[in-house]
Amino acid sequence: MRIGFIGLGNMGLPMAGHLVAAGHAVRGFDLRAEAVAAFVAAGGTAARGVAEATEDAELTITILPASADVRAALLAPGLPWRRGTVAIDMTSGEPAATIEIGRALARHGVAMIDAPVSGGVKGARAKSLTIMVGGDDEIVARCEPVLAAMGARIFRCGGLGAGQAVKALNNFVSAAGLLAAGEALTIAQRFGIEPERLVDILNASTGRNNTTENKLKPFVLSGTHDDGFALRLMAKDVAIAAGLADRTATRGGLAAETARRWAEAAGALGAGANHTEIIRLLGFKATART
Repeated sequence: MRIGFIGLGNMGLPMAGHLVAAGHAVRGFDLRAEAVAAFVAAGGTAARGVAEATEDAELTITILPASADVRAALLAPGLPWRRGTVAIDMTSGEPAATIEIGRALARHGVAMIDAPVSGGVKGARAKSLTIMVGGDDEIVARCEPVLAAMGARIFRCGGLGAGQAVKALNNFVSAAGLLAAGEALTIAQRFGIEPERLVDILNASTGRNNTTENKLKPFVLSGTHDDGFALRLMAKDVAIAAGLADRTATRGGLAAETARRWAEAAGALGAGANHTEIIRLLGFKATART
């Protein structure tokens, strides 16, 4: 297929590369020239802007920081949309905003589905992502072969925006688990328990989660925190989940509290912080640096 790919960041670049490897003609654009150059080196074709990326494309994929960026890209005046084109938003976005963007695109004869992913940079590179899809079943079916070139598991979640709702809820659970694991790690350290020993016990017991299995030793205990996922993006996703709790009149309270903690951390640590750095704010001291 002829595919326009907008957003060649840590996730988008390897994902677009998989599409090229699968034989698709992919024209990629990113605001950073170095990202476009890396995509060209991987066999893709450079676009000088969104208009050039979408021109003659049968399919346009966006994976950007937030829904506002998707809106600015896809609803820019004068884009050369072809009727029958499909837009796939793989951003971890706001479901309500995506529904509005979808309605606006429909006026140009463009169908839209949302397909955010889970698995991080490692999963993007390994083509092992989980992809959560929302949209019309017929359009989703047409797009599944393209999605399968970028991930290992595809789940249909419901109508447009449902994939992003599921992604936000997934990241809420992940973010809450990271906070719990980080707090336990800090308590154990102050009690005199070796952090490595605690992690090993958690992973052999019922307390294990994605953070204990995949993040604590390589990123937290080492002190590197080079996990590749921005703290501000996790804070954004958890805020979306808390918003969904409000809109569905779900009064558990944990989503709102988790969102508050992550928003505070984003303000304290700044835009460049990776998400595992939130554990630094709990007072944990890394035992080694690599």
